[in-house]
Amino acid sequence: MTLTLPNLLTILRLLCAPGIALCFLLLPRPFADWWAVIIFILASATDWFDGYLARNLNQVSKLGTMLDPIADKAMVVIALMVLAHVSPLSDLLILPAAAILFREVFVSGLREYLGETAGLLKVTRLAKWKTTTQMVAIVVLLAQGIAEHHLGNAMFGLDTESMDGILAGTQPDDLNLRMLMLLNTWATWGGLALIWIAATLTLITGADYFLKARPHLKDE
Repeated sequence: MTLTLPNLLTILRLLCAPGIALCFLLLPRPFADWWAVIIFILASATDWFDGYLARNLNQVSKLGTMLDPIADKAMVVIALMVLAHVSPLSDLLILPAAAILFREVFVSGLREYLGETAGLLKVTRLAKWKTTTQMVAIVVLLAQGIAEHHLGNAMFGLDTESMDGILAGTQPDDLNLRMLMLLNTWATWGGLALIWIAATLTLITGADYFLKARPHLKDE
């Protein structure tokens, strides 16, 4: 095994996956949310850089080929687990998260069974879009926790009349309540829309992979 720069980036991404959970175990909120967003964005960026460097530096290796999809799945699976526990939208995330986790477990088991034959089944462009959508959705959902925290702080101590006046524009908005509410609304609905799109793409690509694998599953 050769520890090239692309491989080191992939290993770093793999190690960042449990780091997201550690943020919420070791840090108070919203610092945990901020660090989780930063770690996830930086780790997701390495998903593009390690592949780009491996191809352009002619450093594609078996270790990197093996670790790359594992690191991607670890990032997504652990982040979804954390969101299902800490997100204010957790009840609405359970079903799409379960669909994503089901597909990843199913396809991973299928690849393990197929062995070397799995390498013959090409990764489609839609599968790459699936991974990208998953990661963008997770970033938005983590950011939604930050927006809701700051919105709650801004609303703390305000009576209904004052809050209505600020939202209507008849009272000064010194706490940026309108902006925070807008950010929280966009992050909430945007995150939910993206995670459902990601779940749909995940199931479609999983079904596509199974159909491609069917000829290799037939008994002699």
